[in-house]
Amino acid sequence: MASDFKKPDKVHTLWLSEIKDKMWTLPASDLFFVGRATTRKLNNLGIKTIGELAQTDLSIIKSHLGKHGVVIWSFANGIDFSAVEPVTPPNKGYGNSTTIAFDVTDSNTAKLVLLSLAETVSARLRDDNVKNKVISVGIRDYNLGYYSHQKKLKTAINITREIYESACQVFDEMWDKIPIRHLGIHTSQVVTEEIRQLNLFDNLDYEKLERLDRAVDDIRKRFGADSIVRASFIKGKKIDHMSGGISREKRTVNYDTQNIL
Repeated sequence: MASDFKKPDKVHTLWLSEIKDKMWTLPASDLFFVGRATTRKLNNLGIKTIGELAQTDLSIIKSHLGKHGVVIWSFANGIDFSAVEPVTPPNKGYGNSTTIAFDVTDSNTAKLVLLSLAETVSARLRDDNVKNKVISVGIRDYNLGYYSHQKKLKTAINITREIYESACQVFDEMWDKIPIRHLGIHTSQVVTEEIRQLNLFDNLDYEKLERLDRAVDDIRKRFGADSIVRASFIKGKKIDHMSGGISREKRTVNYDTQNIL
């Protein structure tokens, strides 16, 4: 809540004693976990602001919104029962998505975007020394319709080439030829160790590919994400060669020069 008071480059406090003055005057829709449907229900109850929500009898909120009502009523009063974890729990999945600056109407361009996403997703997997066994691709078309499809892999992977090729297979099976506005790659069933099941007709040197990927990761960490760029991104339509995650503007910002109060 405090981070949204005045964007983008200022820091604000929101101590428990400040909630009444700083937060209660805001519309209820500004509260975390209050979406459009919840806002409509609150408005039907005559609740327009966070303060009105906080001061409404909890039994009334609970009777109309159930457990979710208890959560947002607690938030409005500065109460959160979430446990403070001393160690970050391991990720159950890794993924990245990107909104494209133009409508994608051909599979070659779409697969170039998938390659850029595979670069960032696989790098995160390798950085955490894990692999995944499920690849899914999500598409949002220019009508803002969303659909996705997934594939179970025979072996767990974190090599960029394998993630990209698997994503392309899923994409080819699902794309309905409607122009694309947004693409995403997501992984699940994360494992730390698993022996690779080799195929008799597979002549790829997976150890060499993984060593190559890790060498590229190290170079990018040391000299920047743009220190190594695949040739396919150099010419043609402008597509970030490492899409998704933190925006490029935030990746390159120098926080030492920002006015933080």
